[in-house]
Amino acid sequence: MSEFCDVAVPVPLDTVFTYSVPNGMAPVVGGRVLVSFRQQRISGIVTALHDRAPRVQTKTVLAVIDGAPVLDQPLIQLGKWIADYYLAPLGEVLRTMLPLRAEFKRTIGYLITPEGQMALHLAGMSGSSVRARKTPEDQLAEFRVLDYLAEREMTREETLRSATRASKAVLAGMVRKKWIAREDLSASRRVARTVKMAALKNAEGKLNANQRLLVETLAAAGGKAAVETLHTLEVPRSTLATLTKRGLVEITEEPAEFAVSRMKPRLSPLDLQFNPAQQHALDCIRERVNARSFAGLVVHGVTGSGKTVIYLAAMRSVLGAGRSAILLVPEIGLTPAVAADVHQVFGDEVAILHSALSDDERAEQWHRIKNGDTRVVVGTRSAVFAPVSDLALIIVDEEQDSSYKQEETPRYHARDVAVMRAKMANAVVVLGSATPSLESYFNAKKNKYSLLELPDRVEQRPLPEVEIIDMRQEFQETGHEQVISRKLTQEIQERLDRKEQVMVLLNRRGYSPLVLCRACGKTLECRNCAIALTHHKRSHRMVCHYCGFMAPVPKVCGECGSEYVYFLGTGSEKLEELLHGLFPQARIGRLDRDTVRGREDFERALNALDQGELDILVGTQMIAKGHDVHGVTLVGVVGADAALGFPDFRAAERTFQLLTQVAGRAGRGETPGRVVLQTYFPEHYAVQYAAQHDFAGFYDKELRFRSWMHYPPYSALANVLVRGDKLDEVLQWSGILGKWFEKTRHEGIRVLGPAAAPIVRLKRDYRYHFVLKSESREKLNALLRAMLAYAAQQKLPRTQVIVDVDALWLM
Repeated sequence: MSEFCDVAVPVPLDTVFTYSVPNGMAPVVGGRVLVSFRQQRISGIVTALHDRAPRVQTKTVLAVIDGAPVLDQPLIQLGKWIADYYLAPLGEVLRTMLPLRAEFKRTIGYLITPEGQMALHLAGMSGSSVRARKTPEDQLAEFRVLDYLAEREMTREETLRSATRASKAVLAGMVRKKWIAREDLSASRRVARTVKMAALKNAEGKLNANQRLLVETLAAAGGKAAVETLHTLEVPRSTLATLTKRGLVEITEEPAEFAVSRMKPRLSPLDLQFNPAQQHALDCIRERVNARSFAGLVVHGVTGSGKTVIYLAAMRSVLGAGRSAILLVPEIGLTPAVAADVHQVFGDEVAILHSALSDDERAEQWHRIKNGDTRVVVGTRSAVFAPVSDLALIIVDEEQDSSYKQEETPRYHARDVAVMRAKMANAVVVLGSATPSLESYFNAKKNKYSLLELPDRVEQRPLPEVEIIDMRQEFQETGHEQVISRKLTQEIQERLDRKEQVMVLLNRRGYSPLVLCRACGKTLECRNCAIALTHHKRSHRMVCHYCGFMAPVPKVCGECGSEYVYFLGTGSEKLEELLHGLFPQARIGRLDRDTVRGREDFERALNALDQGELDILVGTQMIAKGHDVHGVTLVGVVGADAALGFPDFRAAERTFQLLTQVAGRAGRGETPGRVVLQTYFPEHYAVQYAAQHDFAGFYDKELRFRSWMHYPPYSALANVLVRGDKLDEVLQWSGILGKWFEKTRHEGIRVLGPAAAPIVRLKRDYRYHFVLKSESREKLNALLRAMLAYAAQQKLPRTQVIVDVDALWLM
């Protein structure tokens, strides 16, 4: 037995920690252990077992959670690559790879101390005399806590706070006064990999308001409901325990019932028909899979070319050979039709992994995969870590989508991780899109990947005709600002007369994106971010779309008191209102983050459109991705070129992709489609090439600009962000790093900055950044690692210096 083990714990430190192993314990590499770290209990992954005694005294492993590895050696190797490539702490990487939070319960307990007993005694033996005086609320809360703990032993934090209404700040203050003692009781809990259900027995006897609410909720749900559902109610969790003790309800364990997409499947397992281009692509994928060696394939197919059919057929071949496949989609909520198709073809042989699952549900799906009960996995970016055995194929659908890039540590890109995992497993990775990222298409053109083209739509359906409307000329001819042009209004009316359907895209939600005082020029900004608040008319709120801050709608200017407050610009909410005014008889729906709170809302809107219950669907980019509604013959694009004004070298690429994707929603049935594209930049090459459905032309022109400016794919890029809630500190830290970059030799690496980030304040943090570019990833990585070491030496907090390798946004 080894005396020591190295443990990767999920903390922002670039190291593993050595713990001693007590006699009788048998941790395994890749398994979880419970350890003590800075006065709290935490679970970590064992990365090595050895007998090398460290120079410092070690803490002891508290418990072994897993008797067998939960991360096998290939996945640990992948985790180490991610940590090294993205400069992320290994513990945080491995935590991201392992969706088993349900099996570790964080619990804090409190106990009254002798000092607390004395304080309570001096107050009059109980809280009654204290309550009789005029005592501040925090002090009253303190004596309620002492009063409660005096009659009990160790009490869990949630029970104590529920009974005494004490805040965490009050409890922390009492710990500092040594009136109460805090103890970390966190431990592993073995879930049965099922969602626990509460089943109603009877409701006799007196019930208080909280208990009655639970009972009524159970009754309305047909006598049983998930425990997690009941926990969303605004009642203490102890209420359910009380009902259980009284025998009014019982808690049982049942297999989780996973909601299958209610979208009508577009495919049948027996109806996979292929045109020559599709058949060639499928044959190539099968050939590479059968070779059992790494291969990267880029499937570039125009919208409606039948890429999904190829994916499913390839996955079915893999499954038939007894091997495993993973299908990644950008956002499971935005692609319900894909989920419906996969379930139609594979039934219960597929596992779903995405953020909408509860912790227990995700753990159950993960164990199904780990145990070999399923060999087909569909999910969002974290599904790339699914513990499948004998991996043969990874498919990344809509590979250009920015949703594949994680926005917090570890800031990995699932597409690139998929490529690396396929390399390590001698598997095939397929990157599919109608508008591939320039990096992927560049690699294909350089023969790093193989390129498979699908130039035609299925059944030879034509691509939609695109007409560009110059909104500058529209203003000159009408004399006022138009949201919906005369041409688009006419085209919509013609489609309504013919009982056809319309989609209208405006990639900005809310009613008005700007509130301006015409007297003093002040705009209403978020108090946490350097961003204008957006007016949401239906909810009567001003909302920050970055941090969620809300404020009432102003009647006068908060700066000068003027009544001349104007709401400028148009969002999807206002566009919907305008369309109702223009077409009062039309059935209009809206699809954006305000109308979609969950997958069911999204599917409900798309089903209504698919079944002919809506005439017009208005929305943001949510309506542009992957939807196959045959009744839509017209797509109107309102203001989708606004991104061209952003300080972002990818602005043209993002605009081209969005315009191409949304245009592809038109004419997918028997009736040809048409697109009316309103723009203030009609001469811009991104708009022109999108109107011509010319990806190759756009690629060549954009590539020239990237080459001149040394941007990807001609260089590797990283964004170093320095943030903090005090501007003086951020400026000081940025200056320290700026001087270090100036003094350090870094041949072949361009360092730009420090400069204020485009959004200089976000979520109460001030932000300054550096942009680094290099043709050598190795040199760039080495410089960033040296910079982090210097920052640690200068006592710069690790959490305040963010390194984003291959950054998609320089914001």
